[in-house]
Parts: sequence; C-alpha cells; structure tokens
Amino acid sequence: MRWVALAALALAGCDQSSDARSDASREFPAPHRPVSELGANSVSTEEARDDRNEATTVMDLAKIAPGTTVADIGAGDGYYTVRLAARVGGAGRVLAQDIDARALEGLAQRIERERLENVSIKRGKPDDPGLPANSFDRIFMVHMYHEVSEPYAFLWRLQPALKKGGQVVVVDRDRPTDQHGIAPLLLQCEFEAVGYRLVEFVRKPEIAGYYASFEPDDQPRPEPGAILPCKMNKGEVTIG
Repeated sequence: MRWVALAALALAGCDQSSDARSDASREFPAPHRPVSELGANSVSTEEARDDRNEATTVMDLAKIAPGTTVADIGAGDGYYTVRLAARVGGAGRVLAQDIDARALEGLAQRIERERLENVSIKRGKPDDPGLPANSFDRIFMVHMYHEVSEPYAFLWRLQPALKKGGQVVVVDRDRPTDQHGIAPLLLQCEFEAVGYRLVEFVRKPEIAGYYASFEPDDQPRPEPGAILPCKMNKGEVTIG
C-alpha cells in the first residue's frame, strides 16, 4: 500500500519522551500551565460532528476554497483531513500531521482507502511541527492545542510555514488546559508572545467551542530567550 509505506518512512526514528524537555525546547520558556493527556478526549463521532455542521462551519470561517493549501495539525483519525481534501480539490493540498505514530498509520490507510491524492502525511514533534517554509495558506489546530506541551517552541517554529497572508486556525473549548480546552485569553497571550496577532474570534455551537485565527504580526519573531511566558490566575492572564 503506497500510503502505508509513506507513513512508515515518515514515522521512522521519531520517538519522543514526554518525561523531560528536549534540548531543542530548552531555549524557549516552559508553559506555566498543565497539558491535557494526548488523545484522551474524543470530541464526538464523525456523524454527530457532521450533523451539527462542524467542519463546514470551520472551513467557511477559515475561507477554505479550491486550491487552498492546508496543514491539519493533530490530524488524528482524519476527520478534518478528508473534508479539507474535498474542499480544496485537486488544485489544493492537505498535509496531515500528528505526533502519534499509530494515529498516522491508521490515517494513511484511510487516505489510501478513500483515494485522496491531494493529501500527504508527516509525523511532527512536541516542540516542532516540522512543516516546510512558506507552504500553507491555513494551518488548522482543532481541539488539540491544549495538548501541545511546548507551545512557545511549537508556535515559533510553526510561523515560517505560513505563506504571505496565511493564518493559524484554532478551534478549542473554553476550559482549563488539563480538561481538554484553553481559556481564550491564555490562548491569545501565548500566540502574541511569539509574534502573532488575533485576526478573528467567534463562539459557535456548531463547533462545540470557539474559533480563533491568528496571523504573524508586523515585527520579526522574538528571539527564543526573549519570549515571556503567560500564566492564568483566577481568570486573569499575567506575563513573565
């Protein structure tokens, strides 16, 4: 199977330990917040998500059109991957990325089964999505940002992958980060700390949470050592 072989190549030699910060993360500040356990919270069945028009609502907000290039970070079983592939069409591309090897193996089989010729897959790292530079109009992070254990390193290394005018799209719930969500103010603070600005924020029942989009601000990215971490305390965000 062509896609299974691709998955094996992408996953080889990428084992990560969650017990300690990697050397590549240590130049960035650690987050002052807990992190949700990977994959422990199922959002809903695909049928239920389609019944409430979730993916269509998010793709419409993100202005996904034929020819768009999209990275689906934390792709999991591919709910968004397959729907993005249909929306962008043959002139567009979707890169499905995850740090979970088993999830990507299953997704590779789904891509092969559904004959999605405009989709590729890649395994990332907790502190680096490993995306090619200047490649994406939109980068999706749907119901997964609260699982990112190295947000400052991850977002800093994510930024160069955006094309001019590109945006990062986050869908999440307004709840503590160890309960599979993140407060919008904390989310905005973490993005702004590494050189993004908020473009749009809306709450939608169709997506079981909120939609937020970010783009790089007009200044160069801060040096890793100059990034000040954010902290949530009694509903307020402090920096440093």
